[in-house]
Amino acid sequence: MDLLHNAVRPYAWGSRTAIAELLGKEVPAPHPEAELWMGAHPGDPSRVLGEDGVERSLLDLLTANPDGQLGDRVAQRWGGRLPFLIKVLAAEEALSLQAHPSASQAAEGFAAEEHRGVPLDSPVRNYKDPAAKPELVCALTEFHALAGFREPSRTVSFLRTLDAPALAPYTEMLVAQPDSSGLRALFTMLITLPQTSLSVLLPQVLDACVLHVKEHGEFDLECRTILELGESYPGDAGVLAALLLNRIVLQPGEAIHLPAGNLHAYLRGTGIEILANSDNVLRCGLTPKHVDVPELLRVLDFTCGDMEVLLGEEVQPGVRVYRTPAPEFELSRLDLAREARIDHEGPQIMICTGGAVVLTNARGEELRLARGESVWLPASDPAVTVRPDGVESAELFRATAGTD
Repeated sequence: MDLLHNAVRPYAWGSRTAIAELLGKEVPAPHPEAELWMGAHPGDPSRVLGEDGVERSLLDLLTANPDGQLGDRVAQRWGGRLPFLIKVLAAEEALSLQAHPSASQAAEGFAAEEHRGVPLDSPVRNYKDPAAKPELVCALTEFHALAGFREPSRTVSFLRTLDAPALAPYTEMLVAQPDSSGLRALFTMLITLPQTSLSVLLPQVLDACVLHVKEHGEFDLECRTILELGESYPGDAGVLAALLLNRIVLQPGEAIHLPAGNLHAYLRGTGIEILANSDNVLRCGLTPKHVDVPELLRVLDFTCGDMEVLLGEEVQPGVRVYRTPAPEFELSRLDLAREARIDHEGPQIMICTGGAVVLTNARGEELRLARGESVWLPASDPAVTVRPDGVESAELFRATAGTD
């Protein structure tokens, strides 16, 4: 068991309070803090403080001893790589409208860019690695997001309620084909509008949203979101694309799984995010970064309907597991009022998000985790007990590799 020292990513959309407060640092932070990374991603691997007092990169430890650190199954399945990355994500403003590729799409896209000689650090590079990037986010605070295409009949109701004259032809496209194919056609048209058409349509949509909010209409939350995005990203076609997506509010402990091809944008809130150990992002709007609409359309999944909100399966008192099809990761939430035994054959990362805990491994070694601290448990520590320390209850999140 080793304490982790983790990097904080200072993206502009981050919070000046959430991560700083979690880590017990000065609040507000001097700059926005968006993500706290825990894992062995080459871009910002965690560091492990050894018994000799020397810090080492977790990535270097895995490279030197993949079987010992990861266990035979994980090391063989993932080529000696830790397959997951876990983050604390703290959004004060909206992230870009984005999707992630499947494994086959990532491998194909990565090979194509390598063949064209696009440098890995190029700002127009789409594929930084040949891996998929499914993800799951579990709310620590109330968490707001756009995710997945709304059921077409509901979108038709929304667009007709807005009653913007310039929007009517686009609404009727979906009326004529209220399915995934109709959504693909409508989304493609909206996201590729020429500037002359966009400059007519978008102001009408925003005016209609203002009126709807004043009237406290059925789609009040959706309209407020469109207005916020329109103010932050004036003239951005991504604001129109957001009309087609589910507007989601998660309460603490609730989660959503975002598989390959799911179009989404986190809006605000703090959560635990677990994802495959990849950095492949395809954007279509709400960002000053590189946008590649044709490539995004290649990977987008236009399956439509409500996004399932996951509450986790209680596998033992106080321990909930968020099941997904992703083989790269699995997330558990431990709400501990008493000691619990955790058995797992592969590597684990745990972070304490409430109270404090004491971990004890099979050799009787103990490690105390305060709020905001995290620990690396190699495969050689397959069983640990966890108990609250000096508090009535404590909260932990645990990341492990998934199962095929």
